[in-house]
Amino acid sequence: MTDPVSRLPGLAVIGGGPAGLMAAEAARAAGVEVDLFEAKGSVGRKFLIAGKGGLNLTHSEPMPGFAGRYGARADEVAGWLRDFGPEALRDWAHGLGVDSYVGSSGRVFPMDRKAAPLLRGWVRRLKDQGVRFHVLHRWLGWDDDGALHFATPEGERGVHATAAVLALGGGSWPQLGSDGGWVASLQARGLEVVPLQPANCGFDIGWSTHFAQRHAGAPIKPVVAHWFDSTGTGHALQGECVATATGIEGSLVYALSAALREAIARDGSAMLWLDLAPGRDLERLRRDLGRPRGGRSLSEHLRRQAGIDGAKAALVREALDATALADMDRIATTLKRLPLRLLRARPLDEAISSAGGVRLETLDDGLMAKALPGVFCAGEMLDWEAPTGGYLLTACFASGLRAGRSAARWLRQRDAGQGPGAAADH
Repeated sequence: MTDPVSRLPGLAVIGGGPAGLMAAEAARAAGVEVDLFEAKGSVGRKFLIAGKGGLNLTHSEPMPGFAGRYGARADEVAGWLRDFGPEALRDWAHGLGVDSYVGSSGRVFPMDRKAAPLLRGWVRRLKDQGVRFHVLHRWLGWDDDGALHFATPEGERGVHATAAVLALGGGSWPQLGSDGGWVASLQARGLEVVPLQPANCGFDIGWSTHFAQRHAGAPIKPVVAHWFDSTGTGHALQGECVATATGIEGSLVYALSAALREAIARDGSAMLWLDLAPGRDLERLRRDLGRPRGGRSLSEHLRRQAGIDGAKAALVREALDATALADMDRIATTLKRLPLRLLRARPLDEAISSAGGVRLETLDDGLMAKALPGVFCAGEMLDWEAPTGGYLLTACFASGLRAGRSAARWLRQRDAGQGPGAAADH
């Protein structure tokens, strides 16, 4: 069954995540009528999941370091952040009655660390401002006559809109609606889409069965990761990671995922070296481990003399053969530079976020598609990526604000140029 095609008086926003909600808010503040369509039964589901362990709203890192976290897209995202950066985001949350604080890591959290109160207050305010919500509307693309095409519980529905903001998410949370199903529709309309890839993800290494069975899920902390970029320049970063049944994941690995993923694509694998004893230099480790073992086992000797046990000790055994394990100098060297060969990223649907998406060069500065006047894109469906720590969420908000404001401006200019009632279908 297909419902009759309806016509909207203003802007259609498709996607009820932070980018879509912010686009709706920005356009409504500019006086535009807004209808928001969401595939699931309620908006903000990924936002709620992301806040389950404590909503990391943004980060306190000052500019330009903050913008630098967006890698190859730092310049473009910096433009969005000038309109709505981390301080503006905190002020916006305060306006919803949600105060925030800076944690010891520099991350910013709501005082109660919860996502639900902020989301409830936001949706309530948007409804009070006149935004119309349509849930259980899964976007299928465009009809032959240019109408937005939706699947609903009552059947398929067509909607003509003068302008639309697409905020459809990436491809890393299919169960919450971010399944990348929009890619083919946009490509068919002439937009270039960089293939979606896992970001903020784990990597496969291929442990021995013994290690995988005994240490999957074990934290490996603190460590310092060492790696080389594509120019051969060495880098180091301290943090924490977790052993998995197939490899390694965790905040430290997520921060490096773009560089590691690119190295695998270029070279077939990526090398990462871990300093398992960042509090001791190599000479001290050699002295400590060179002390007589007596009748103690190697595991006990490592624990007593170097503070190495659990998964860290198992990693040493994973890296060295029996002959090398009898050489304390080799063990000391390995503790300071444990080699890990990463074979592949974990699948996209396991990743926290995705890289790739609508290539920014196909959009203008207002995030409108050059090939589709009146169609704007925002959020994670754009070709940018960022580490966890509040950077992802901040850029989603900022891009949504830009797209919503730009859509409102485009509609005003269109009406001013063509007179009341002018409309065009995409």
